[in-house]
Amino acid sequence: MINLLRPLQSVIDGVRATRRSLIGGPGHRGPPSDHFDGNVFRNPAAGAGKSFSDFLRWQRTRRKAQWPTWVENRAIPDILTTPAANEVALTFINHITFLLQFRGLNVLTDPVFSERVSPVQWAGPRRVHAAGVALEALPRIDLVLLSHNHYDHLDIATLSSLAKNHESQIVTGLGNAAFLAECDLPGAIDLDWWQATTTRGAEVTFTPAQHWSGRGLRGPNRTLWGGFLLRVGPHALYFAGDTGYGGHFRLIRERLGQPTVSLLPIGAYEPRWFMGEQHMNPDDAVRAHLDLGSRVSIATHFGCFQLTDEGIDEPVSELLAARVRHGVHADHFRVPEVGETIRLAVGTS
Repeated sequence: MINLLRPLQSVIDGVRATRRSLIGGPGHRGPPSDHFDGNVFRNPAAGAGKSFSDFLRWQRTRRKAQWPTWVENRAIPDILTTPAANEVALTFINHITFLLQFRGLNVLTDPVFSERVSPVQWAGPRRVHAAGVALEALPRIDLVLLSHNHYDHLDIATLSSLAKNHESQIVTGLGNAAFLAECDLPGAIDLDWWQATTTRGAEVTFTPAQHWSGRGLRGPNRTLWGGFLLRVGPHALYFAGDTGYGGHFRLIRERLGQPTVSLLPIGAYEPRWFMGEQHMNPDDAVRAHLDLGSRVSIATHFGCFQLTDEGIDEPVSELLAARVRHGVHADHFRVPEVGETIRLAVGTS
């Protein structure tokens, strides 16, 4: 009888998980600030998401490029070699997920290993290539950085798997810890912009971004979005998360100093009238690189899930052109292959 009930319990668990995801957690309550009115968050210098009528207009008028149904990965990751004390190894897993390996510390950014980025796994944007490193092949994960709660960044199925097999500390933006706790993922640290925490031997500062949040039926912008400045030994690594271009990049440099390495998004930007405030295009990303004064920037947020209208290869080709326009050498803004491990030492470029 127990064996017969297991499939039914699995269905019930799936329905409960979908319901939690659609409700999206209780949000955040706290004192108002320049980016929070006591109920919802906002961008001080831009809008925080388009209206539903704008979304319908996009759907009516969109010219969606044709993506391939599947692409084979070409790179072979190198995740077993222990980095030197002055070195960081960055392995591009997919979309915006990187494995960052420092001496004695392994970090994942916005880990997404699911087949689709959606409340359900039978509909929604589907991956067009395998993860560059399989979930079960990951080394010990000490720290997880979650930039915001959109489905292509906060993947409950992946986080649940990590919780079973690793003892990772999650750091994220205000309001997300309560949602994660509802999903049986307690213990996350959530921060406001410019707040910092020291955990697992790393100093993590949550930085402003120009974006929005939303994951359900209770309305948008109830949890905070942002990026991270991660300090580990001699390293200062900036992970931008999802963001439009704005003055926050110069402000991050002024307040926290020049990053040695920056992970900057280059995809999900067309059409510009709809995406421009919340998603950088490649030219924006190069300008952000220059504003930050980053020694090396690495492209992310492209080539895995078709979220917007540009072609699968356009972010990379447009980045090449933008580097030329702004006089940025290819070694200073690199485009990784899926599964490629890039090793960088402090003091090199």
